[in-house]
Amino acid sequence: MNVSQEEFQNMKEEIVKDLIARIMEEYGFTMQQAFDVVYTSNLFEKLSEPKTGLYFQSSGYVYSILDSELKKAKEVN
Repeated sequence: MNVSQEEFQNMKEEIVKDLIARIMEEYGFTMQQAFDVVYTSNLFEKLSEPKTGLYFQSSGYVYSILDSELKKAKEVN
């Protein structure tokens, strides 16, 4: 399904808003920390590409991908 650039941006922003709120709640991060985590993640790079279709997925599903990414990064450090 094709969506306009504006629709894509709106859908992406809604998911990002949900991700930031959930990161703050589950990880106890400040808003700035949560913004940094989301916007520097590999997931955000994929979410920013319309061809991945992630913007059509639920926030919960997208969060599970981000959560896995964070847990893997924590294991490495």
